[in-house]
Amino acid sequence: MGVGTKQDALVQGQYEEYPYPERNPADERQRLIEGSPSDLAEIRHYLFAGRMPNQDGEPFRALIAGGGTGDAAIMLAQQCATAGLAAEIVHLDLSTASRAVAEARAKVRGLTNLRFVTGSLLKIGEVAPGPYDYIDCCGVLHHLDQPAAGLASLMTVLKPTGGMGLMVYGTLGRRGVYEMQEVLRLLAPANLPGQERIKRTRQLLATLPKTNWLRRNPFVGDHRDGTDAGLYDLLLHARDRAYRVQELANLLAEAGLDITAFIQPAAYMPETYLSDPAAKASVQDLSLVQRAAMAEALAGNMRKHVIYAAPKTRADETVATTTDTNLVPTLHRQEAKPLAATLRNGSLKVSLDGFDIAYPAPNRSPAVVSRIDGRRSLSTIAEELRAVDTSLSSAAAAKIVDDAFRLLNGLNLVLLRSFD
Repeated sequence: MGVGTKQDALVQGQYEEYPYPERNPADERQRLIEGSPSDLAEIRHYLFAGRMPNQDGEPFRALIAGGGTGDAAIMLAQQCATAGLAAEIVHLDLSTASRAVAEARAKVRGLTNLRFVTGSLLKIGEVAPGPYDYIDCCGVLHHLDQPAAGLASLMTVLKPTGGMGLMVYGTLGRRGVYEMQEVLRLLAPANLPGQERIKRTRQLLATLPKTNWLRRNPFVGDHRDGTDAGLYDLLLHARDRAYRVQELANLLAEAGLDITAFIQPAAYMPETYLSDPAAKASVQDLSLVQRAAMAEALAGNMRKHVIYAAPKTRADETVATTTDTNLVPTLHRQEAKPLAATLRNGSLKVSLDGFDIAYPAPNRSPAVVSRIDGRRSLSTIAEELRAVDTSLSSAAAAKIVDDAFRLLNGLNLVLLRSFD
């Protein structure tokens, strides 16, 4: 995002005055903010088939393009450091104020694998040349004047063997946001000081009619979190667009990328929202993007799309699967005992952004989960199941493991990695 137009200047000025998301560096002593994309375990699973690149000793290189106050950069740098993975993480942002927050957070953690660059991703070759194994571009493309140009610029520094993690706003789940932005361009225009615009916005929000779409929308909440930065980013942004699934896929295709995974996968499966068996059967042969687009239309609640993507030449070989039985399943932000106990009750209840669903527990899934310890491979778990029940064939034991994995991976609760 170069500062070449009035809108460009307004966008950059916003993040200088209101770095987003609002973060207190001192909080790094208490917790690590984790999320998607750019979680190390997700990168390994969804982009490198369970095995990190550069196993020959070269450091893992990652670019966080438009890193803001540092959530993704801090998370990935800390995860690499904790894992003992040689890495260079580059945080790039136009805002010096946002960069200062991110740098302060890194200092609190004592991270040495993270460096900071101020500049535009449109000039990436000059300010932060590659090549990179991984590029994060989270919450940035939808604020560019020309998102396709921004993505094309990033592609110039991505390795052919690399991949990306991206987030863009979703159209359907942001119902009411853009209508309110139109209103506020008149009631709190950009020529006013920021605090006056925020004051007028809060006054308006306090008196919205109950029929207003933003007031009725439970899926967006930055205007309710109490921070000026959150409210400004949601309702007073100078440039903001949203995408339907197919529009996002088209944008990526133009850059030579294919989507390898949506996060959470189950949220983008139409079967999640369909109850009729015939309807479920009719969507089985659709492509990944077609299925995701249908799920988006059925759910209606997707305020953002988080995806992993890879160059078309390798997109079909990036996601780890249970066909490689040497891979090791690992629980993702979960503990084995409580998860196994939940499955013993016969179902796994989850909420997908307000859509509540109870998945039936697959046969013997508690026995599978209780054996997921980050060391046992898929084949080892299957063999142990057979040792307990000698009537199981190899194929039957493998299917039990696969069924449990499919449920839990669909919810992003279990990922695969090599054991090294």
